[in-house]
Amino acid sequence: MPGQATALELPTRCGRVAGALLPMSPPVRCWLGIPYAAPPVGRWRWCPPQPVQPWSGVRPATRFGADSVQAPMPASRAGTVSEDCLFLNVWSPAAAPPGALPVMVWLHGGGFVGGSGAETRCDGTALAQQGVVVVSLNYRTGLFGFLAHPGLSAESPQRSSGNYGLLDQLAALAWVRDSIGAFGGDPSRVTVFGVSAGSASISLLLTSPAAEGLFHQAILHSPGAGRPLAGLDDAERAGLALGGRIDALRALTATELFALTPRLSPLVRGLTSPRVLRPIRDGWLIARDERDAFASGGLRRMQLIVGTNSDEGTLLTRGWPVRTVAELRALIAANFPHDTGRALALYGAADEAQVPARLAEAFADTQFNFGARLLLRAMVRQQPRCWRYLFSRRRPGQADGPHHGDEVGHVFGNLGAGRGAPSLPFDAVDQALSRAMSGAWVAFARRADPNGEGLPAWPAFAPDGERHLDFGDPIAVGSDARRPMLDFLDACGAAG
Repeated sequence: MPGQATALELPTRCGRVAGALLPMSPPVRCWLGIPYAAPPVGRWRWCPPQPVQPWSGVRPATRFGADSVQAPMPASRAGTVSEDCLFLNVWSPAAAPPGALPVMVWLHGGGFVGGSGAETRCDGTALAQQGVVVVSLNYRTGLFGFLAHPGLSAESPQRSSGNYGLLDQLAALAWVRDSIGAFGGDPSRVTVFGVSAGSASISLLLTSPAAEGLFHQAILHSPGAGRPLAGLDDAERAGLALGGRIDALRALTATELFALTPRLSPLVRGLTSPRVLRPIRDGWLIARDERDAFASGGLRRMQLIVGTNSDEGTLLTRGWPVRTVAELRALIAANFPHDTGRALALYGAADEAQVPARLAEAFADTQFNFGARLLLRAMVRQQPRCWRYLFSRRRPGQADGPHHGDEVGHVFGNLGAGRGAPSLPFDAVDQALSRAMSGAWVAFARRADPNGEGLPAWPAFAPDGERHLDFGDPIAVGSDARRPMLDFLDACGAAG
């Protein structure tokens, strides 16, 4: 291809990078492992992301950077974990002129304790072939990204700590604003999209002035939105469980610090209570709970797609030690002390055989389904152009699900990629569903509307009927998904 070398060597705000051409039709260029912030190591552990030191010459960008420190993740192609993890990746059509195409920035999930922008399911090649520029990124997770501590707050000009992972995301979005034009992306047309912790981050950033102008519309897959947030004081007290001296904690190796994670991350999370090893209400970046911000109109006005899967809870509660009717009743009573009777009517089990399903439903509604509806209801009060989806497709032979995150491979067009090995099988139905979903996502990135020629008709979400598009077999319009349960959670103000 004439000019190929020049097209693969491009400037960023810190120096030139050299990517690779993927020989397919149409061809795609990719740049992997571009640093968007300085390594957050040594004295910079638990500090806001710092600027990258500019480099001379051309930096190779053909290998993924390290993932954040976490448990092994078989689906990641990074191959290693490190505190030095603040890297991003770009996929762009080979023929993209500078500044021409919409940009889609992916925020990975992982419960704020793991995840990777190098996961096989979120490879951006297939989406880029449809005429968008795709960016994925890593951010700090777990104790490295979300520890609050009085010693850290004392160091901060804002007298705050925690939320370093959110600050990383903002730094990556600032890199996109400043540098993506050379890669073919239009910095004034940025769609941020993510799953689970990634979309929970988007929901929070919608309420934060610090994100103003960094993205213009959003797609949220299974957002953990609207949950009560721990305040800074509570999170600092929890952080003291690791030790009182920040200099001693900074002296720990990454492996030694990671081993302390269970002290702040219990196996069974409260359904209606705040967590501390995730974003908190720090009084600076995040000033108040989302529910309060949503109620007062304190979120930026933009077009949204928000969706959930029909079985969000089974996979995530499978290891919980809740197996008897009595254990489920105790869990429900502890989380809904003011209306236990009604909660048990909705989520209680008649016998042990029903316990796993009822537990999964309670988890799904409090952690994902309630927040998705809450965010959509809040946004359509400001502007009516929002859409909701439900993903209900089970792969061939899949006994339950679709589980939390199962739609990601369909959206990216990577049906053969899984969370690990082996991946789930797929057939012609999945291939057609993938074309419909990826096409709708790209249409939204282009025109702020997921409808278009050859795509399924997708009605906007509205309070009257709350319609959604069910991506199943077949694709169909539905309404009022799990309304009795979500109305209960709304009335008791107890969704966690």
